[in-house]
Amino acid sequence: MRWIAPPEKDTATANLEKRLWNAADELRANSGLTAAQYSQPVLGLIFLRFADAKFAARRAELEKGVAGRRGPRVDDPGSYHAAGVLFLPEEARFLDLLEFPEGGKKNKTLGQALDDAMRAIERENPQLSGVLPKTYQVFNARLLKELLKTFSTIPADIEGDSFGKIYEYFLAEFAMAEGSGGGEFYTPTAIVRLMVEVLEPYRGRVLDPACGSGGMFVQSARFVSEHRANGQKKNAGANELSIHGVEKVDDTGRLCRLNLAVHGLEGDIRHGGEVNSYYDDPHNLVGRFDFVLANPPFNVNNVDKERIQDSVGVGRRFPFGVPKPDNANYLWIQLFYSALSPTGRAGFVMANSASDARSSEFELRKQLIEGRVVDVMVSVGPNMFYTVTLPCTLWFLDRAKARSKRKDEVLFLDASRVFRQIDRAHRDWTRGQIGFLANIVRLYRGENLDLTFGGEEATARLHEVFGTKPKYADVLGLCKIAKLSEIAAQTYSLNPGRYVGAAPGEEVSDEDFKAQFEALNEELEKLTADARKLEKTIAKNASEILGA
Repeated sequence: MRWIAPPEKDTATANLEKRLWNAADELRANSGLTAAQYSQPVLGLIFLRFADAKFAARRAELEKGVAGRRGPRVDDPGSYHAAGVLFLPEEARFLDLLEFPEGGKKNKTLGQALDDAMRAIERENPQLSGVLPKTYQVFNARLLKELLKTFSTIPADIEGDSFGKIYEYFLAEFAMAEGSGGGEFYTPTAIVRLMVEVLEPYRGRVLDPACGSGGMFVQSARFVSEHRANGQKKNAGANELSIHGVEKVDDTGRLCRLNLAVHGLEGDIRHGGEVNSYYDDPHNLVGRFDFVLANPPFNVNNVDKERIQDSVGVGRRFPFGVPKPDNANYLWIQLFYSALSPTGRAGFVMANSASDARSSEFELRKQLIEGRVVDVMVSVGPNMFYTVTLPCTLWFLDRAKARSKRKDEVLFLDASRVFRQIDRAHRDWTRGQIGFLANIVRLYRGENLDLTFGGEEATARLHEVFGTKPKYADVLGLCKIAKLSEIAAQTYSLNPGRYVGAAPGEEVSDEDFKAQFEALNEELEKLTADARKLEKTIAKNASEILGA
């Protein structure tokens, strides 16, 4: 099914995000700094503006509580921490730093003042220890002054999660600016939101063992908040999500913790040093998590398989064994599986090649499928990521599925023809498209529709495709429920293109053509092998007859 949405009209927040980015990027262009040098300090200033706005609002509440008199609680960090607000000492207040002279004062430059402000915030708020950037002395004073002026235009009373969305917008822009390196820390919000909508993490322990800048956690918390605001799951709250992450790159781990702070979240994020999810298990993950969300690096080679031998076997991190090829995809997949509790769900991004991988990887995939844990497979078209153009596949596992009516079924969903074209090189999904795709999964599971995300746009398309009282049905070119027997007949392929097909009149995509060609080639190989066996049998029989 083909659904190309028109570009989204600018909202007030989107206009603000773009204006802030354009101003900040123009300043960078005239500074000689690279995007990598510039990104963390700039994100730190957005954080400071956010923290200052929350601090000022809480301070006003405390001052009002003492009838305008300055009471001891006004300057007590505990009075702020109790309300989930960071305490800012005097030297870390945004407006004071904004008024700091460009030429410096008391033998201190503006860069030094900002570095000291970040240290002071960490001192008063231990959960941020080692997180905030302290490289502002690399910037010249004029650049810092202009950046402070730029971010001072963010309204202090901006609604809802708008600070968080501004931070995410900058993360996305920096990911594009940094090229391939940006993909290591940022997964596009549309991809993450679909994963979250399918998993529905209302409460529980959430793990991302390749957490980057923490987008999986932020979207999980946003999902809960939106449903609570919509009157659903009233007893659910973002504070009921217990966040756990691992990030090999220290700077990226700090970005994650800063991202959580901007969204009013906290988590146990292990990063830097020698920590590595292949070899290390800082969260004792086996069987402990209700939800796993991840976008791991694809096709990683040179993993030291000797170092993971102690983690191989039933009840361990790699329960199905170590793949023979020099490729870590099926190590990641096993990590996600093994981390789940008996009712846990996982959603992750994976290279398309993993869906059809042969040899020992085929045997690992077969074990997953026959274990009735693979629930949903979604094919994603090209250009959805900022730093690579290749398509990918979203995998969804469900440990409780084996005890459900759908235990012998897998839903295959082709979302490659559903997208919004942002520009020539980039695509995403609208809220309506995400809601539509997620509700196909709910129909398959026999659940009620949930239109909190997607609203009228998703409703209209669901009615168009599945009727005014939507009920799941296979739709050529869009979705197909395959029995395990069908999957076994396809050599345990998890490539949606093999099952979904193409709707009449639609062009077959390169990925679908490849899947169909591989299926036909496999059938030819099987028929050829059978023919050779038959030839041998005929030759043997002929020899016996002629010899007699």
